[in-house]
Amino acid sequence: MTILQKIIAHKRREVAEQQTKVPVGELEKSPFFQCPSLSLSAALRRPDMAGIIAEHKRKSPSKGIINANVTVEEVTTGYVRAGASALSVLTDEQFFGGKNEDLLIARGLNEVPILRKDFTIGEYQIVEAKAIGADAILLIAAVLTPAEVRQLSTFARSLSLETLLEIHDHSELGHICDTVDAVGVNNRNLADFTVDVRRSLELAPHIPNEFVKVSESGLSDPAAVMGLRAAGFQGFLIGESFMKMERPGEACEDFMHRILA
Repeated sequence: MTILQKIIAHKRREVAEQQTKVPVGELEKSPFFQCPSLSLSAALRRPDMAGIIAEHKRKSPSKGIINANVTVEEVTTGYVRAGASALSVLTDEQFFGGKNEDLLIARGLNEVPILRKDFTIGEYQIVEAKAIGADAILLIAAVLTPAEVRQLSTFARSLSLETLLEIHDHSELGHICDTVDAVGVNNRNLADFTVDVRRSLELAPHIPNEFVKVSESGLSDPAAVMGLRAAGFQGFLIGESFMKMERPGEACEDFMHRILA
């Protein structure tokens, strides 16, 4: 069983349990549920911004603990001060050390779009994302059928949430549909966690230009981001490169200065 398969098996049990603890009706009473959402795709299209989606991530299955010494407050506000176009907040606890409260805190402090980074497998999690203040959800093609991507992204739109669809190879291009807002290419192989930025460059020409193109994972070199931008990418999801530093916000600011110089 791959790490991704283990994550999804655990996620199914976790979501089933969570639904019995916090029913949909209770989630819909959240103060954030009726709030208008901020557009992730519009933020990434802005020509005056760098297109960085800066991520809060405590740990990962491949790296273990990345940074346990900084708070969600200081990381996310630091990213926004640095000029990040959007935030990504991991809410998976078992494998990434995140929690829903992290996104709630980030939402209360920042006025930029927030992507809920988790392994979405059903509509309950989308209602939950809206309730905790997310503006966009992640759908991973590797764990969903094309029909499920369309169903879940359509449901997300009904709640005014945008969808970032994540693909990994040519076989997943068929998951792209008109109900998603952005298509991300994960440069990390979710089976063995190796990283190759060339994955984004190979898939870019096959992603229709009507979608915002996002490159994810393994982005630590500003020159690589500039090359990806020239290839048509407008968004760049970066977490580990910033989080492994003592002050992630300052690392983000330095990175963007090097891109925009």
